[in-house]
Amino acid sequence: MVLVIDDLKFVLLEEYPSTSRLTASRTVRETYDRWTKANEKAKVYILASLSKVLAKKHEAMVSGWEIMKSLREIFGQPATHSEGASVREHVLDMMVHFNMVEMNGVVMNEASQISLILETLLKSYLQFHSNAVMNEV
Repeated sequence: MVLVIDDLKFVLLEEYPSTSRLTASRTVRETYDRWTKANEKAKVYILASLSKVLAKKHEAMVSGWEIMKSLREIFGQPATHSEGASVREHVLDMMVHFNMVEMNGVVMNEASQISLILETLLKSYLQFHSNAVMNEV
């Protein structure tokens, strides 16, 4: 959740970008620098959330993407909502997660919760997401 809130989730979805800093255009260098900084933050968040044994095993990996790939191989793919699941079911599931986070001492304001719910909706709910954003839910 922290990676979504801090707009770092993209480093889990994209492999490490390759670039030669000497020949790359300014835009490519800026994109590379943004990815690199976001990746470092994401790695710290991920490693801090793991047990000491798992953190030690993964600390040498270059990217958050690699760490998450390794964790998926170890533990399997996380459960995702099926295409037939309703927005209501998704919101209820997310509320359970918010309650667990709150029980662990983290306070999330309502705007952050709504943003996280909308960002984690399946792509098939793009129209719902767009309507919610346009109507400032």
